[in-house]
Amino acid sequence: MTPEDQEETQPLLRPPGGSAPRSRRVFLAAFAAALGPLSFGFALGYSSPAIPSLRRAAPPAPRLDAAAASWFGAIVTLGAAAGGVLGGWLVDLAGRKLSLLLCTVPFVTGFAVITAAQNVWMLLGGRLLTGLACGIASLVAPVYISEIAYPEVRGLLGSCVQLMVVIGILLAYLAGWVLEWRWLAVLGCVPPSFMLLLMCCMPETPRFLLTKHKHQEAMAAMQFLWGSEQGWEEPPVRAEHQGFRLVQLQRPGIYKPFIIGISLMAFQQLSGINAVMFYAESIFQEAKFKDSSLASVVVGVIQVLFTAIAALVMDRAGRRLLLALSGVVMVFSTSAFGAYFKLTQDGPSNSSHVELWTPVSMEPTNASMGLAWLAVGSMCLFIAGFAVGWGPIPWLLMSEIFPLHVKGVATGVCVLTNWLMAFLVTKEFSSLMEVLRPYGAFWLASAFCIFSVLFTLACVPETKGKTLEQITAHFEGR
Repeated sequence: MTPEDQEETQPLLRPPGGSAPRSRRVFLAAFAAALGPLSFGFALGYSSPAIPSLRRAAPPAPRLDAAAASWFGAIVTLGAAAGGVLGGWLVDLAGRKLSLLLCTVPFVTGFAVITAAQNVWMLLGGRLLTGLACGIASLVAPVYISEIAYPEVRGLLGSCVQLMVVIGILLAYLAGWVLEWRWLAVLGCVPPSFMLLLMCCMPETPRFLLTKHKHQEAMAAMQFLWGSEQGWEEPPVRAEHQGFRLVQLQRPGIYKPFIIGISLMAFQQLSGINAVMFYAESIFQEAKFKDSSLASVVVGVIQVLFTAIAALVMDRAGRRLLLALSGVVMVFSTSAFGAYFKLTQDGPSNSSHVELWTPVSMEPTNASMGLAWLAVGSMCLFIAGFAVGWGPIPWLLMSEIFPLHVKGVATGVCVLTNWLMAFLVTKEFSSLMEVLRPYGAFWLASAFCIFSVLFTLACVPETKGKTLEQITAHFEGR
């Protein structure tokens, strides 16, 4: 073991007497950081209610045609990919706290540009700015939360990142019922503004401060977050140990988490989740449901509920079990949804525009009625399955598995991978449904879900209850 390896695996933060601190202010700090993911969820969900409104808009308001609507939904992911690269640089240079504060600027500016938009280019520019902020927030918030949390609650707090994302999506869906696209964009400015105010009162993470040799500030942060500064140790940190170099990819402690992190992000998007959420209303219209906007809200509620359940059980069930269970559920649900489209492709409008809340007993009993509910059940099962595993856990593991000295670069690469895959899936989803037909597109997603389960069982380690330094030691084989 090299001296550099020894330094990396020494606990930066060690509880006195081996007992875990129990201050509740760590939850307040986690909530403040999680307002970034809430804003990012709202930005993702914004397109679903806004696109139908913008396609109906009359001059002088900007109006989206089919091609522009596709870009309006997808361009946020390009901005987020750039934000992932920028966030990876910021998180190490400026720190975790300042990076979160800075990401509020493109959030507010982007929604303000959309609010004032007079043409399609302003709409796309605003979406690009909110996407940039999404990329930064999706990288920095999990890192901040993982570094302020002690092992007993790191799974719970880390899962709250995805919980806030899906709450943001649901908020956009619900607000879209009563607000037209301009006022909906005004509402989008509220969460990042609140985060700016709250994060100003929160400390930087002790781990980051210790790597910068700011011992007194780290002790003050520990006192605020954990209620104690007694017994904590600061290991020596060599100056050359602070940066990433390509030669380090030869070390198992670097290349193994790199492979796992990038693969998790790719599989998360190849499941088709972003395509489903961006085009939720369109998918239900294709399935012949009259009130497709209500169906989208139901999907959002299910996602919030099951993400909350995942957060509560994360530190007991463990990451690997929930990932595998989630993947199996998604395999069955995407297969069933594909079967629905296969069975209905040649028939007339056989769902007869089913009212979502109409009791089965009030509708004619026929095969098309059962198929309509097969579509709803499959979609809801997919959302529930994704929410308990493949939604929160890739982001949580990304913040856990990388050593401190490569965390900025490594998480930046993971976020870039995630958002580039999200762009490809979102932008080409409609084309894929035309080429493969809807049933083929969902069966292809099912195949990727099968691969994700196999990858989880073969490669993903369990991080439940371990310190970040213990996880690093695991990858080094010690």
